[in-house]
Amino acid sequence: MFELKVVSSFSAAHYLRGYKGKCENLHGHNWKVEVVVSNKELDSIGIVIDFKKLKEAAENVLKEIDHKCLNDISPFDEKNPSSENIAVYVYNRLEEILKDKNCSLRSVSIWEQDNSQAVYYGEE
Repeated sequence: MFELKVVSSFSAAHYLRGYKGKCENLHGHNWKVEVVVSNKELDSIGIVIDFKKLKEAAENVLKEIDHKCLNDISPFDEKNPSSENIAVYVYNRLEEILKDKNCSLRSVSIWEQDNSQAVYYGEE
């Protein structure tokens, strides 16, 4: 099994509805995003997917939420823009983009800070 990972980032503000504490107030993060794909076999030139194409796919999704107040855009106008929900959002958008590629999306990790990470593996 081969596994590839690309790392991207975006900046955005958010606040958590129903949360009691500092995170109930508007604040921002420079989010780090890790995307992992895999495949058992390589293509005809010996790769799973071009790293450049994988990074472009991730960046196309992230530009939808970059420099936004996440609470103001769908689906976060209804769902809390927690790291967990952001991971689901990015995963679902990437899964759609990568469906015809030579790889399977394994996980999306969202880092709010260097020591705070949420990972989503998709539906089991």
